[in-house]
Amino acid sequence: MHPQPESIRKDYRGSGKLDGRVALITGGDSGIGRAVALHFAREGAHVAIVYLDEDRDAEDTRRLIERERRECLTIKGDVGDPEFCRQAVEQTVARFGRLDVLVNNAAEQHTVESPEELTPGQIERTFRTNIFAYFYMAIAALPHLRKGASIINTGSVTGVRGHKQLLDYAATKGAIHAMTFSLAQALAERGIRVNAVAPGPIWTPLIPASFDAEKVAEFGSNTLMKRAGQPSEVAPAYVFLASADASYITGQTIHINGGGHISA
Repeated sequence: MHPQPESIRKDYRGSGKLDGRVALITGGDSGIGRAVALHFAREGAHVAIVYLDEDRDAEDTRRLIERERRECLTIKGDVGDPEFCRQAVEQTVARFGRLDVLVNNAAEQHTVESPEELTPGQIERTFRTNIFAYFYMAIAALPHLRKGASIINTGSVTGVRGHKQLLDYAATKGAIHAMTFSLAQALAERGIRVNAVAPGPIWTPLIPASFDAEKVAEFGSNTLMKRAGQPSEVAPAYVFLASADASYITGQTIHINGGGHISA
């Protein structure tokens, strides 16, 4: 990608907000997931990242985390498989002895020019990766999460405003927002907080992989800030929600979208 996404600012100073914590992040090999992993590590957490097949990206993320003097476990597999999700959680707990933060972030999107182009296979695959997996991971993690633990889901501005070329993707993101509030209600008595971050246009590898050159060139220009955001501008929200600073926050969605879209 040109330019390369910024995962963490050089001047971002950790303050031990997550010292001693263990986080499991799906889709942690690149984009927002990598940025969250690096911010968590700089704040003192050990991190397990789940990824599908980008071995090189996952290895790069592992090295970056280890530069922060924190341990990183990389786990390769498909989060759309509930058995894999169970194994990923078990591997994380076996390696680090605990699990404090689950970040459901893995996603896929595929553009269509008209609704008729949507196929049953595409719809099912998008839902399996983007929302079924969030349930699979949360259910697998719950036996290991204790009071004070946190689940953070990655939603999207498309889950609120929709997107004419990303119908199935936007539908999954809307479902994630509803799941977040519902799961927060279900887990409040256990002392487990559940929140979401809904990014607007963020410069990640998903963008040039999804859109043509013209759309990529215009990406983010319809926000109040007239630009796309960087992963480094999103990840601190995950740190906040995972930390004790957000101890009275659950069932909420933080929108990070450059002020919102001027037009659809």
